[in-house]
Amino acid sequence: MKRIEGGSFRMGSDDHYPEEAPARMVTVEPFLIDPSPVTNARFAQFVQETGYVTLAERPPDAAKYPGADPGLLVPGSSVFVPPVKYPITPDPMNWWAYVPGACWHRPQGPGSSTAGLEDHPVVHIAHEDAQAYCAWADKRLLSEAEWEFAARGGQEGLAFAWGDELAPGGAMLANYWQGPFPKTNMCLDGYDRTSPIGAFPANSYGLYDMIGNAWEWTSDPYRLASEPVKKCCASGGKGAGSGEDFPVMVIKGGSHLCAENYCQRYRPAARYPQTVDTSTSHIGFRCGKDAA
Repeated sequence: MKRIEGGSFRMGSDDHYPEEAPARMVTVEPFLIDPSPVTNARFAQFVQETGYVTLAERPPDAAKYPGADPGLLVPGSSVFVPPVKYPITPDPMNWWAYVPGACWHRPQGPGSSTAGLEDHPVVHIAHEDAQAYCAWADKRLLSEAEWEFAARGGQEGLAFAWGDELAPGGAMLANYWQGPFPKTNMCLDGYDRTSPIGAFPANSYGLYDMIGNAWEWTSDPYRLASEPVKKCCASGGKGAGSGEDFPVMVIKGGSHLCAENYCQRYRPAARYPQTVDTSTSHIGFRCGKDAA
């Protein structure tokens, strides 16, 4: 793990999405952080040693989802599926599908696997799955402030983790969507979905994939600082539309689905609310720990 000495920094942004405001001074104590998100290989080791079954692999409790479509009350998870017909409305449900059987080791659903993706970030992880892994590893999830402090790499006030330009000199410095989302991904970064750890440069703290690739859970409940957040991700969980209330946590970092024309959340200040029962093909996590 990398030791981050902590300190005071300007958290949030007044220049981007309203939910990031106001920018304010925050202090974090020293902490430890994994240099990368948890990979498929590492999560597989956890499952092998503990027999853990993720939320996406369990039949949902119908009592927790009154009014839900019975067809969705089966083990599964949300998968990004590009629309085939246009024009479309800017509704995330146009490109998210609840796929029975999709889970961390079948990321696209039945017939898919993580073979060849061992060093990619594990996805289809609900909040309780991340917490279970952290407990096994004697670690914890990072707070939102710790996560953002680490992502900034000691560089104050920059829009991105590396500067104020998304692709300086045309260089792809993170895994995000290039082209008009959700229609065309030009894959200038070389990846259509997740990418292996180390495919892009680490930040100045030696941390990989703090931006893009897969969203990462934090330990903080989502609290709205200003205006309601504009929905862009699969945020409803298995109980979407059911009327059931589930705790909502902060996820950070953006993913390979963030694009210049939609969901520009590939920035340290960006944040998004996600219900704890949600797992998708672009949500993973990394671990932290108290500094000794």
